[in-house]
Amino acid sequence: MSWDTVIGLEVHVQLSTQSKIFSTASTQFGAPANTQASFVDLALPGVLPVLNQEAINMAIKFGLSIHGTINQETIFSRKNYFYPDLPKGYQISQDAHPIVLGGQLDISMAYDTPMFIEIARAHLEEDAGKSTHEGEDEGYSGINLNRAGIPLLEVVTAPVIQSTAQAVAFLKSIRTLVRYLNISTGNMQEGAMRCDANISVRPSKEDPLGQRVEIKNINSFKFVERAIEYEVKRQIQHIESGHVVKQETRLYDAKNNLTHPMRSKEDAVDYRYFPDPDLPHVRISTDYINHIQTQLPELPADKCKRLISDYILKP
Repeated sequence: MSWDTVIGLEVHVQLSTQSKIFSTASTQFGAPANTQASFVDLALPGVLPVLNQEAINMAIKFGLSIHGTINQETIFSRKNYFYPDLPKGYQISQDAHPIVLGGQLDISMAYDTPMFIEIARAHLEEDAGKSTHEGEDEGYSGINLNRAGIPLLEVVTAPVIQSTAQAVAFLKSIRTLVRYLNISTGNMQEGAMRCDANISVRPSKEDPLGQRVEIKNINSFKFVERAIEYEVKRQIQHIESGHVVKQETRLYDAKNNLTHPMRSKEDAVDYRYFPDPDLPHVRISTDYINHIQTQLPELPADKCKRLISDYILKP
């Protein structure tokens, strides 16, 4: 029996601002652990976040480059959950009012024919810290909060990706674009770009979408390809054996090339989103958007088309 694969990606892009999204702490990569975490990042009592305007500028640049709609009134919310490297017990993110709505990314350079991937939204949020488990055998893990508060742009596709090849092409196109825009290094080995993959299978395109499973924090193109291929096979075998796929979050084990359960998958209601009372609404004028539009460079897809046209090159 043939199966139809449906993939949606959530790509977390660290923005290359000099300071964090709500504090003045440095975002430089590679500093000793916990040397770049301010009182705001540590969520000490009485501190207040202040929005980094450059993060807004970078998000607008990205939104314009994918032909999305810039939300001219955007709101930051608190996304409540517990994790050891999240000192506040919540993450400041955008829920109902993301800064970018809609858009599409041209991945034609990976194919002989035009191909576009639909983007549902892109929103700003703060990164969490990083848990390290090198000492796990001795009974301890470590927390590094240097990354806590670095601005992230989370790019969410519609569930329209049909293969691992399309997924990897999309990620490579995102990396190329953010580098052209000079808003991120896109270096996956440094955590500047990470991917969550939502995967489901169904008997045919005419059937309703299957139950999705999320694979968290995949940090290389090769691992994205292997993780999706493994998970698709796992789900098909699970269904053909008479079982039901559970909605859950799984982790990819690159050493053994398999995914294993991390936790049951939360829905939005589980995060208890509400507008952050310490941050005002952000209003973006049409003139401001037009000003940033003038700062855009020639984009990768446009450059590709120009070189093919001007120099009679093959794609």
